[in-house]
Amino acid sequence: MTQPVAGAGLAISPALRQALSDWLAGLRGLDDASPHTIEAYRGDVVGFLDFLAHHHDGAAGMAQMRAVTQTDLRAWMAQARARGRAARSVARGLSALKSFARWLAEREPGFEPTVFLAAKGPRFSRPLPRPLSEADARAVLDCVSDDKDSDWQRARDVAVITLLYGCGLRISEALALTGRNFPLGDSLRIRGKGGKERLVPVIPAAARAVAAYARLCPYELAPDAPLFRGARGGALSARQIALAMEGVRLRLGLPASATPHALRHSFATHLLGAGGDLRVIQELLGHASLATTQIYTGVDSARLMDVYRAAHPRARASPAK
Repeated sequence: MTQPVAGAGLAISPALRQALSDWLAGLRGLDDASPHTIEAYRGDVVGFLDFLAHHHDGAAGMAQMRAVTQTDLRAWMAQARARGRAARSVARGLSALKSFARWLAEREPGFEPTVFLAAKGPRFSRPLPRPLSEADARAVLDCVSDDKDSDWQRARDVAVITLLYGCGLRISEALALTGRNFPLGDSLRIRGKGGKERLVPVIPAAARAVAAYARLCPYELAPDAPLFRGARGGALSARQIALAMEGVRLRLGLPASATPHALRHSFATHLLGAGGDLRVIQELLGHASLATTQIYTGVDSARLMDVYRAAHPRARASPAK
């Protein structure tokens, strides 16, 4: 399929427009970035080039990119914030722009990316994941899809949910499994975000749940076919698992944060609470950066403080009047 020309509707020079297209093609091909990531990065850089064109009251070209100052970058970020863009989104935009600048520096003689690389984005606090308690996670596994008429569909939903909580898979990773992955061995080779592969241990409960589903599934689990099937035999959609979680959430009285992805958060948080090593958890989750995994230490600390406030005599004592 022909890809749209990056920045085709903007007042930017043909050379810079071509550079943007080539950079995006590199992300798409060499880095194996997801279509969502490509589109987000394209929008971020195009937004900056649009700002640059208006800022100089003319077409943005390589000369304007070479002349960018810290003041320009701060003005661009301030404008984005003034238009209601979240600090985290602006920080991601700056990250995309830095990536593009590094790429230009490798290909454009005389282009110096230091101004871009030295820029600091707005501060923002990452929202803490909202995992389920261990008791609630077990209850979900016991009760999910109890409202379904079909035994094989109930077994299927239990198998998927068990993989999310027991192995820390993303929903997309669980649904990408094929008949070739069955029966589950001691580990699964998972291709995650950005095409990064990781080896995930399979707990016996997950292997048993998938085996129970396979025994009941009315469709042939061919090696190249999806392992988890929808009612008509096609690939199971993530929406169906989300609906199954909605149903069990209502029956158990769980908060709206009890989503399929919350089970992955629960996997990480419960491992950390049991003394799991942070770098091992990073590998199991497939996080590219340890900083991403470290957010779970905040969850564990928050839980510890809740326990402290509930149990410590001085914390429970009423304030003196």
